[in-house]
Amino acid sequence: MADKTRVAYGGDVERFARWCAARGTTGPVAVEVRTIRRYTQSLTERGAAASTVTRALAALRSLFRTLQRHEVVAGNPAELTPGPRKPRRLPRVVKPVDAGRLLDGIPADSDPLALRDRVMLELAYGCGLRAAELVRLDHDAVDLEERQVRVVGKGEKTRTVPLGDPAADAIRRYLWRGRPTLATTDGAGTEDAALLLSRRGRRLSTSDVRRRMDRWVREANLPGDLHPHALRHSFATHLLDGGADLRAIQELLGHARLSTTQVYTHVESSRLKAAYRNSHPRA
Repeated sequence: MADKTRVAYGGDVERFARWCAARGTTGPVAVEVRTIRRYTQSLTERGAAASTVTRALAALRSLFRTLQRHEVVAGNPAELTPGPRKPRRLPRVVKPVDAGRLLDGIPADSDPLALRDRVMLELAYGCGLRAAELVRLDHDAVDLEERQVRVVGKGEKTRTVPLGDPAADAIRRYLWRGRPTLATTDGAGTEDAALLLSRRGRRLSTSDVRRRMDRWVREANLPGDLHPHALRHSFATHLLDGGADLRAIQELLGHARLSTTQVYTHVESSRLKAAYRNSHPRA
């Protein structure tokens, strides 16, 4: 699991343990299905979102699965506890013209930070990378001759994504005029392996990605609630609208299950409407 997942699950388990102790349930052997059901009900009554309750259940299932494996408990009560029905939220999608305004609003002959930001957003939209994948990229993960980038995604799974011309051009400019300037720290010549470097020559964080994108969203006069993941959603949706195969999009996004990718079939219906109008005799 990713570090953030481990931290989140650890917090979920601690909260559950405290809740149990306050009610006289001590030790995992004493936990029953009804115990977990009452706990999830208490979370809901306190106003927890469905996603929060779902994650708490996932953490407890993982905990008791581990305890089963070590023969501490005989069964997994969390497996028999149904999760809440989560409302279906379609991903936010940027129109192609707005994506163009955002990316082209970053000058191609600007300062090193702007050159870096252009690469960052070109990869998010042109390659469908998550913010966490962007900051994990090392400079040797980019192959400009083959026009591809090697991405380490969730679960440490590696995939290769093709680079479009705008992204490749932005990377060339950045590697030539931007990164060498950022790669030194206090003039000492130290260098981080990351592709995207901070002003101090260090690897960016995901919050840095969000903060810098906010700046260029304001520059392009676009809605202020856009986030880096919206560019990934737009990458997938625009591929689908252009006729790309859903399986190919799954591979490009690094989704383990096709069902995860299928959410994009519900985002934009214009392609379906056009197919209907052009194909059906009673349209």
